[in-house]
Amino acid sequence: MTQHGTLIVTNARPWGGDRADVHIRDGVVTAVTPAGGVPPARPATAAATAGTPSEPRSPTAASAPPVLDAAGRLLLPSFSDAHVHLDSNRVGLPWRPNDSPGGVWPNVLHDRAHWRTAETSMAERARHLLGVLVAHGTTRVRSFAQIDADARLERFQAVRAAREHHRDRAEVQIVAFPQAGLLREPGVPDLMAKALEQGADVVGGIDPCALDGDPVRHLDIVFALAERFRVPVDIHLHEPGELGLFSLTKIMERTAALKMAGQVTVSHAFALAHLPEPELRQALERMAELDIAVTTCAPAAPHTLPLDRLTSAGLRVGLGDDGQRDYWSPYGNGDLLDRTWQLAFTNGFRNDPQVEQALAVATAGGARIVSAAAPRQGDGRHPGVSAGDPADFVLVDAEAPAAAVMDRPPGRTVIRRGRVVAVDLKLVDA
Repeated sequence: MTQHGTLIVTNARPWGGDRADVHIRDGVVTAVTPAGGVPPARPATAAATAGTPSEPRSPTAASAPPVLDAAGRLLLPSFSDAHVHLDSNRVGLPWRPNDSPGGVWPNVLHDRAHWRTAETSMAERARHLLGVLVAHGTTRVRSFAQIDADARLERFQAVRAAREHHRDRAEVQIVAFPQAGLLREPGVPDLMAKALEQGADVVGGIDPCALDGDPVRHLDIVFALAERFRVPVDIHLHEPGELGLFSLTKIMERTAALKMAGQVTVSHAFALAHLPEPELRQALERMAELDIAVTTCAPAAPHTLPLDRLTSAGLRVGLGDDGQRDYWSPYGNGDLLDRTWQLAFTNGFRNDPQVEQALAVATAGGARIVSAAAPRQGDGRHPGVSAGDPADFVLVDAEAPAAAVMDRPPGRTVIRRGRVVAVDLKLVDA
């Protein structure tokens, strides 16, 4: 089991506020006090003074916790990538000109034709991308693992191995995900069940009408697996307009009937970007009643979700990287702060409170979807740091939260449950 750390982060600015000292014991914040109350650590040897402000220094007393001087940097909740495909990426590999055909099913077939011939194995690619996410400040991840008649459990096993490799650096949920649908090819529901037996945490679905053409059977299978294995549900819903609203309504009906409030997420939810006002308001009200969460990857128009409407309605909203520079799309670099900029930009956000709202979704918002130990503070707009919070943070060298989003500075220190796991975009031993 992972051992959680004990640490004092001094001279930090939580969410850009006044300088403070953050006290951490056994991976949990125990107190936040005004800066200056903790004496600076005095290393016992000259060699120990070689540390930078990004690295904790050992105190003179063996019983005292190590001290990390934040040097006035922002202290933000670490990022939560609430929607990423660790098994669909070419991050770190040579550039490959993109020739994806577009559309879910054509891109599924295009991916099938290429994913086994990449320069490195699927396990290596998943492990590398997860490390890149952590190095940039992400410590909570919900990753989809493609399960179909072609890959069977191979891609799931690669994501599971990546989770194990980085178990001290990040909390990772794995979604058993039927990328090619549940009904188009034989044997997929049984493969989904095997993945759940072997450690998948969430059962996925995708476009019940547009891909499988039978929303009743598709959702029956998804929710039956959720009941059988007592796991949450996360459904990709690219379907637009009235078609998407139809599928969303069926999802809500099952959520209510099976008493799964708080256990269902709709990813992408493009329909919410297309609905006229009366239908949108009614859908958001019902989703809030059932505590159905939404994740977005900040797509361009016409699929840009009205972020302010979702958070104002009380929905849990998370941000994700999606596939990263894969056989579907050339976009992505594993930096969720970069995707936060995209979220703010596609929503037309300009003033600081709006940009901070996007940042809150990328940090505390996603944590409320991915993690059972999410920060207690955070209203979807301005997360705080208080005693009892898990000590998952990223220190960023920026003047203000909005400036961090605009500049995406590389000078970051990533803390996972009280232990420094990355400094200046490089992993360190947990």
